[in-house]
This record gives sequence, C-alpha cells and structure tokens, in this order.
Amino acid sequence: MAYVIGLTGGIGSGKSAVADLFSGQGAAIVDTDAIAHALTRAGGAAIEPLRRIFGDACIAPDGSMDRKKVRGLVFADPSAKLKLEHLLHPMIRDESQRGIAAAAGAPYIVHVVPLLIESPDYRSRVQRVLVIDCAEDVQIERVKQRSGLSEEEVRRIIATQVPRARRLEAADDVIDNSGPLEVLPAKVSALHQRYTELATQARTHA
Repeated sequence: MAYVIGLTGGIGSGKSAVADLFSGQGAAIVDTDAIAHALTRAGGAAIEPLRRIFGDACIAPDGSMDRKKVRGLVFADPSAKLKLEHLLHPMIRDESQRGIAAAAGAPYIVHVVPLLIESPDYRSRVQRVLVIDCAEDVQIERVKQRSGLSEEEVRRIIATQVPRARRLEAADDVIDNSGPLEVLPAKVSALHQRYTELATQARTHA
C-alpha cells in the first residue's frame, strides 16, 4: 500500500525545493504543478478543451496555454475560474492517481498539491499533511523575484489561497522555510526518517 504525504503551502513557500530534497532521500514525488504544466503545454491533453472553452486567445503562439492571459481572465471573472477548475482538476487528479499507483513500490510518496487544504476530501487522499510555511512578506519577495509579478499581483494570488492559519491547523508536520535554503536539508532528513518509519509500520499492519 502506498504511504502518501500531502505536501502543501502557499505560493512562494518553497514547496518545490522541499520536494526536490525528499526526492534526493529516495521518496517518490507526484507533483500536481508538474502535471498541470504537462497537460497545458503544446500538444497537452488540456489544450483543445481549453481552446473550446476560452477560444484561441488563451493559446500562446507556441501552442501551449497562455498563462498570463488565462491568469488575467480567471482573476477578472469568477465564472471563468470555475470553468478552468472544472476542466483541469479532474484531469490532474486522474494523472495524480496514476502517478501514485505507479510509485507504490517507493518507501513513501510525497504528493505536492498547492491547493490540498482547499479540497474537501483531502484527508482521504493522504496519510499525513506536511505544510511548508513562511511569512507572507517572504512569499511576496520570492514570487516577485522568480516571476516578475508585481506585489499587488502576488497579494491577489495569496488572497485566493486558504489563510496561512488554516493550513497550519491542518498540518501534521510543518517545515518553517522563512530562512535560508541551507537549513532545509537537515529538516527534510529528519522528516524522511520519520516518514520511512511510519510507512514501514503502515505496511506491516496493512
């Protein structure tokens, strides 16, 4: 039986960096952001449905989803956001389940889901919830530096996600990533040992 850790956190919290470190420890990674990118790149399974729903304007010249245009559309129109979610979320979930099934032989699986807590059935999908946490001002600076978005745009994205306090309430484990990246490996290593033990126990009692 697969032992699944749900890894989540707000934008700019450092989820990808932490997932990479878990991968280095031998965990399998199933990342919904990576799945979403695969679905919406040129030739991806979501491209033609996106074109039917939103028109050619949502497709970039290279054939991928035009992320900037779609981001602006869903922020301006809540009904467009719902249409996008109704299209992508079931596709992402199906691909996630396939990825988890394929990785069942790994010591444990880290399932990276930015909107995990927003999902009403998330507790049935994972054995533990790991929240990557940092202060909001740190989130904003990180996202501005990597994406070129303005502070206002980043704050609008943060406002669409569950509040930090609610994520922390849902957490079984928390990694504070407000500081330098150099301190992350030791934190991940400690949790790796814990998760390996828990996964072994779960398989023993299955």
